[in-house]
Amino acid sequence: MDAIFFDLDGTLTDPKPGITRSIQYALQRLDHPTIPTEDELTWCIGPPLRTSFVRLLGDHTADRAVALYRERFSDIGLYENRVYDGISEVLTTLRTSGHRLFVATSKAHVFADRIIDHFGLRDHFEYVFGAELDGTRADKSHLLEYALKQAAVDPAKTLMIGDRSHDMIGAKNNGMKGIGVLYGYGSREELLEAGAQHVCTTPAAILDCIS
Repeated sequence: MDAIFFDLDGTLTDPKPGITRSIQYALQRLDHPTIPTEDELTWCIGPPLRTSFVRLLGDHTADRAVALYRERFSDIGLYENRVYDGISEVLTTLRTSGHRLFVATSKAHVFADRIIDHFGLRDHFEYVFGAELDGTRADKSHLLEYALKQAAVDPAKTLMIGDRSHDMIGAKNNGMKGIGVLYGYGSREELLEAGAQHVCTTPAAILDCIS
């Protein structure tokens, strides 16, 4: 593979506390009658944020909920996060082997950039591709189409690594190969049904799937 794109949430880092607590904050501010637990909100990790709020609240309240979420996430939730064990070693091995590495996340790039810098991952990646705050390119297929053009790489020689169906579908829609990871928030069934060519139980296992 000439170039490898990594999802962020659930693939490079475990963002569960920051994302779920920021969703709870938004729901509380909106006086939502029931506030799901952190575990009940893990399905929100991966899909575009507004999509999750539409499912929780309906389309008419989703934009307000996103704004409230960002009140907490931009200062607190961003850092309630950790790099998965073994990820730094995998990235170092791939980079020293000559692969071009990129991040491709549905998260707004202004937040993704801060997370990558905060955890000292910047040197591994040529560029961090993410959505705009207004939701532009939050869809993984649109994001990867844009990223492939910006990086000037051949999709047939490019790989997408992620933990949710959106990552695999985005890869397939752009002629890329997809590898799913099971240490994040998607299931084996979800990833395989979405077109993953391999699924990996640990970060280290990723290396065995890349030639």
